[in-house]
Amino acid sequence: MNDSSWGAPQGAGHWGAPEMRAAPAGPAYDVHDAQQTRPMPIVPDVPDAGRDADDRDDRGQGAGRLSGGPLFRDEKPQEPMSTAPPPPQKKRAGRDLRAAIGVGVGLGAVIVASLFIVKAVFVGVIAVAVVVGLWELTSRLQERKGIKAPLVPLAVGGAAMVVAGYAQGAEGAWVAMALTALAVLVWRMTEPPEGYLKDVTAGVFAAFYVPFLATFVAMLLTADDGPQRVLTFLLLTVVSDTGAYAVGWRFGKHKLAPRISPGKTREGLFGAIAFAMVAGALCMQFLIDGGSWWQGLLLGFAVAASATLGDLGESMIKRDLGIKDMGTLLPGHGGIMDRLDSLLPTAPVVWLLMVLFVGSG
Repeated sequence: MNDSSWGAPQGAGHWGAPEMRAAPAGPAYDVHDAQQTRPMPIVPDVPDAGRDADDRDDRGQGAGRLSGGPLFRDEKPQEPMSTAPPPPQKKRAGRDLRAAIGVGVGLGAVIVASLFIVKAVFVGVIAVAVVVGLWELTSRLQERKGIKAPLVPLAVGGAAMVVAGYAQGAEGAWVAMALTALAVLVWRMTEPPEGYLKDVTAGVFAAFYVPFLATFVAMLLTADDGPQRVLTFLLLTVVSDTGAYAVGWRFGKHKLAPRISPGKTREGLFGAIAFAMVAGALCMQFLIDGGSWWQGLLLGFAVAASATLGDLGESMIKRDLGIKDMGTLLPGHGGIMDRLDSLLPTAPVVWLLMVLFVGSG
C-alpha cells in the first residue's frame, strides 16, 4: 500500500491540524462537501424592547436584548401608537335632566293649581319658598364663612313680609321689611358681641334679598287679572332661562362673565332675549287685560336682562362661598335658592312694568 493513499485531503492545511485519513466517499457523504462547510452568520446585537435602558449587560452594549419587532415569524408587529387627536366629546348638560324636568313639572303643577284655585294658597306657597330659601342661605353662610345670621326673626319676618305685601301692597311690604331688620338687630344682641356687625349685616341682606323681593310676586297677584300676571312673570323667566341654556349649549363660544359663571355665554344671552321677547309679546297680547304685543317685547327684554343679572348675582355669592349649589332639596336643580336666583330680581321689574303698561288694578 503506497503512502499516497493516506495523503491529507485538499484544504487540510486550512484547519492547521495534522494530516488524517480521508473518509471514504459515498452518495451521502462526499469529501468535497465536507471541505466546503459554510460559516454561521453573525447576528448583531440589537436592543430589547421589553427592558429598560438600565438592563444592559456588564459590557454596556445591551447584548442579548431583543428588538421591538416580532420575536417569532408568526407574530404580528406591534401597531404604532396613534398620534391623532381623540374625537370631540359630545357636550353634556352637567345635571340630571330627567330629574330636573320631573321636578320642574311637579313644581309647575303645584304652582299653577294653587294660583288659579285659591289665591291665598299661592301666597302660602310663596311664604314656604321664602322660609326654605332663607334657611339654605343662612346655613351656607354659617358653614362657609362662620356668619350667624339669625334665622328665626328672618323666617318669621319674611313670611309676614309676603303676607303684608299681598294684603297692604308696597307700603305693607316696606313696613314689614323695616320691622324684620329691627328684629334681626335685637335678636343678635342675645349672643356675644364678637361678629355682631357681620351677622346683622348678613341678616339684613338676607331679608332684602329673599322675602322682600319675593313680596312683589304677591303684589302681582292682587290685581284683577293677578293669576295671569303671575303666570306671565313665571313663563317669561322660565323661557328666558331655557333660551339661554338651549342657545348657549348649542352655539355658545364667547364667555359672558367667565370669572363669575364660566358656563354662560353671549350667545346664550341673545337666546334668552329672543325667547323672552317672543313669549312676552304673546303673553301681553293674549293673557293680560289691556296689554299689547309691543309692550310684551319690552317686558321680555327686561325680564331676560334681570333674570341674567339675578343668576350672575347668585353665582357671585356661591363663588364667594366656594359652593356649587345652595342646597340639595330639588334633584337636578340644587336647592330652592338655585331656582329663585333669576325669579327674585325679576319680580319687581315685572311688577313695575305691569303697573306702567296696564295699571295696578
